[in-house]
Amino acid sequence: MVPTHDGALPERWGLQGSLDAGPVSGRVIASWQRSEDYGVPLESVEPFFAGTRRDDSLFSQCGNEVLTGLHETLSNEPISLMLTDADGLVLNRLSGDTSLLRALDAVHLAPGFAFSEREAGTNGLGMALADRTPSLVRADEHYSLSLCTYTCAAAPVLDPVTGRLEGSVNLTTWSRSRGDLLLALAQSAAGNTASLMLARSRGQSPRPAPKGQVFRVETARLEPGAGTLRGLSATWRGAVDRAADAITRGRVVAAVGETGAGRATLLAQALRQAHPRDRILSVSSPDPEDVEAWLASWAPEISKPWTSVVVRNVDVLPAGAAASLVRVMGTRHPVPVPGTTPGAHGGAGGRSWCLTAESFADVPAGLAPQVDTVVEVPPLRERTEDVMPLARHVAERTRGRPIDFTAAAERALTSCGWPGNVDQLVRAVRQAAGRGDVVDLAQLPSEVLSGSRRRLTRIEAFERDEIVRCLTRPGTTMKVAAAELGMSRATLYRKLAQYDLHALKE
Repeated sequence: MVPTHDGALPERWGLQGSLDAGPVSGRVIASWQRSEDYGVPLESVEPFFAGTRRDDSLFSQCGNEVLTGLHETLSNEPISLMLTDADGLVLNRLSGDTSLLRALDAVHLAPGFAFSEREAGTNGLGMALADRTPSLVRADEHYSLSLCTYTCAAAPVLDPVTGRLEGSVNLTTWSRSRGDLLLALAQSAAGNTASLMLARSRGQSPRPAPKGQVFRVETARLEPGAGTLRGLSATWRGAVDRAADAITRGRVVAAVGETGAGRATLLAQALRQAHPRDRILSVSSPDPEDVEAWLASWAPEISKPWTSVVVRNVDVLPAGAAASLVRVMGTRHPVPVPGTTPGAHGGAGGRSWCLTAESFADVPAGLAPQVDTVVEVPPLRERTEDVMPLARHVAERTRGRPIDFTAAAERALTSCGWPGNVDQLVRAVRQAAGRGDVVDLAQLPSEVLSGSRRRLTRIEAFERDEIVRCLTRPGTTMKVAAAELGMSRATLYRKLAQYDLHALKE
């Protein structure tokens, strides 16, 4: 069974279950265990606030339409209808019961807050997303005591074409309800959403990237299996140490470098090193028309104690937003008094803040005078010794256990130019780790094996991918691959040079 943080078993989690509905299911017990591993508090939930956002995706459009229709038939019932994304972020909420809405606000089950198991422990939508199956969580089945006055039913919504998890439909009511009908309604709404997506998907343009995520709160605890990778190069550690030293002395730090190089990650590690007790708010830049809503959605959080802020990509901030940001953040921190405890930094509201940009020259004029220290984050191609530690870390997080890399795969990874930096490496390794128990050349994307930096035409990309497919098949020789591709061996060697498929030449 699931222990509490001090090793004791909560009385409400008896072996035979303590609920009127009968024994606790194995799925709920497994969810309790995950919640315990994540370090979710038992007494009250602390979900991160990501800010309300405009979501124009096909899933959001169809889900909102379905829930609006269902709400019209349930407007007099004490039920709250919600749509969430795949991370558990509540996108919208509909209910005609004002007392239920006020109660849900008190536990932050509201638009802009994420309620996955990692943030809120066992709950209906969190279990539905984690298990990718309809879930009903009644009263005391919730991990957190603050949620035990509710019954939640949720069903995941999968893209009908790709099978990708898009989000969930969640229905919440008071705990006195058994919830069986609630679960049936959630499943029906999720099914109707997927059907509507399928009907409208023909001729649709690709889904745009999500807009308007405001920030994410990272608590001081580390998630199990996630951790923070420390064993990186001296170049990376030196940059982290420089940033941490400046933060400790109350300076505003700007991390500059190429997109995807890990600028925000470096600042987060430096903040954690300088102020271990702080929450970290990672703030993304808004669209120009969303500046006021952007500020209003997260500014109240910065007045809370032990809160540090990283403002990402300030080089794309609208002009007016830069001045507003300075006004909101207030004055800079004074140098802490020697002998104060770690994390007891001063300044307005007792908070640190940092920012990222591609270069300091791109920092808006209103923000540039606020920066005391600039730390350059080298691109991944300039710190190749970090490639394999990062790759192994990503593979282990993807599969939940260490994954082996062949010598050929390691050579390919370390010799790749990584124009997309760490972001590209993460995508490539996740894809490879999902294809087998050992990562070899055959599991790596073609772009990793090719050193060509020029943009390929669709025909060239197809030809390159076919060459890679043939030559990474076990036991395939140049002669056999050339015959299958319908070209001579001389032509095949020339193509290898043309696409700089260095890893396949050996």
